[in-house]
Amino acid sequence: MFEIFLERFRQKTRTVAFPASLPALPPRFRGRPFIDADRCAAAGGCCSCVAACPWHAISFENTKPALDMGMCIFCGECACACPQRALVFTTDWRLASTDRDALVVRPAAYASPRQPGGQGAGLRASSGLADDDDERLYVLPELPITSVTSLAAAFARSFRLRQVTAAGCGACEADLNVLGTVVYDMGRFGIDFVASPRHADAIALTGPAPRNMRAALLDCYAAMPAPKVIIAVGACAISGGMFRRVAPPAPDSIQGAPPQCRPALFIPGCPPHPCTTLDAFLRFLDQRTPR
Repeated sequence: MFEIFLERFRQKTRTVAFPASLPALPPRFRGRPFIDADRCAAAGGCCSCVAACPWHAISFENTKPALDMGMCIFCGECACACPQRALVFTTDWRLASTDRDALVVRPAAYASPRQPGGQGAGLRASSGLADDDDERLYVLPELPITSVTSLAAAFARSFRLRQVTAAGCGACEADLNVLGTVVYDMGRFGIDFVASPRHADAIALTGPAPRNMRAALLDCYAAMPAPKVIIAVGACAISGGMFRRVAPPAPDSIQGAPPQCRPALFIPGCPPHPCTTLDAFLRFLDQRTPR
């Protein structure tokens, strides 16, 4: 036992400083995508990214691509296929939003951190190619997370989550579990997972929620006391992810969270990085995070 205490003393604090400081993620991390409007126009609407996406997360709107992060699994195939390297994945891990439409990425003008409107240190990006020579820094506006005043006041000191796995693969569940370890220690913010929906304030939903899981999900939601919210974690919970049917919606189609459990917060990713999820929780509760 004394050896354990000595080793703990030797290792000292292992909890990350987030949110007091921003995490340093590796350059190969695929975060929020960016579509350069000028480079995309130079490609002449080639649609290479649309054809390369294995899960149909990219569509064309008025001859311009639109990437839905709620459907995206961040595989990077679209970035590799773009001949002009107009589509890149930055290291921005702030992906969550309370607005489903805000998850759709559309072409935008590039602005460096040194240009007007470009503030901050900037973010690296990669097209996913081995010979990638993109040295530009990207500055992206923060996605909106609207904190409901009544909910923020009710959950400010204690936010309890019931994790519901609706046929998930286990990846999102594993990264949610990481939030309770000594590294992230989300309990210091009053956020914890509970075993019973009767003790929960929110459901952290993972998985595509097929029809065989919907009854259990609805029962869990009905057992929760008000006020209560649904948080869709991962592409599967938001849109059905890799399990989503491309054909027109049928009564048994897989589209993520059912209409009876409309999510109040969307956290895209496959799976979302723990910093993405923790940042989403804190901003949803109106707790201060670094800008």
